[in-house]
Amino acid sequence: MTQTVWPYLFYRDVDAASEFLQRAFGFREVGRRVGAAGGTHLEFETPHGDRLYAGEMETDGRSGMVYVMVPDVDAHHDRAKAEGAEIVEELFDTPFGHRRYSCADPQGQWWAFASPTQPNR
Repeated sequence: MTQTVWPYLFYRDVDAASEFLQRAFGFREVGRRVGAAGGTHLEFETPHGDRLYAGEMETDGRSGMVYVMVPDVDAHHDRAKAEGAEIVEELFDTPFGHRRYSCADPQGQWWAFASPTQPNR
């Protein structure tokens, strides 16, 4: 597996955002889940088959992060931590088939890195 990069945007009103993204940009909502902390997370497919994630805005006001699929998230986590990335969410298995961690780079940008734990995820 090569690395795949998906934007993850945060919205105050995910239902309104979903309606707009589908009407205005032709995206198709292909997944909707409630996360462990209770927030709604959406997955969209673009007309060309690319992916986009969206979710409820965090209390810290961030408007987005970058979600990157990597072949070995455990090794990626260890390397990023050794190089000084601030781990803000330790490795865990999501209910939707990804093993993931989140970190901030030295200038404060948020990143999430994941590997599928189930085929075709």
